[in-house]
Amino acid sequence: MKAATRLDTCTTVEPDEARVAATRDRLVTSEEATRLAELFRLLGDPTRARLLYALLEAGELCVCDLTETVEVSDTAVSHALRLLRTAGIVASRRAGRMIYYRLADAHVRMLLDLSREHLRHEIVKG
Repeated sequence: MKAATRLDTCTTVEPDEARVAATRDRLVTSEEATRLAELFRLLGDPTRARLLYALLEAGELCVCDLTETVEVSDTAVSHALRLLRTAGIVASRRAGRMIYYRLADAHVRMLLDLSREHLRHEIVKG
């Protein structure tokens, strides 16, 4: 009787050395992978994700505006913004006693846009 093979394993144990070497040359470094994982962990929180999409839509908002928009406490918003600012995902500017937050750069905007587009694609495909 022939043993069944799993779909997620190789049928032979002979890796394509040229493909492996070429892929390794283009692979992210361990440091880059760690930083990416940290970035996605930050984006993996629903409150932080909603804050980022609020900033994507509005361009710039203060803490009280963000609190009302995402309907969470100002303490939670402040904490989330501190984490996002430290990670370089959002930037801030002071106008008198008010601090306004915005997405740090176009790369963050692109990441959010692509993520939302991927979600919409999965819903249609699903």
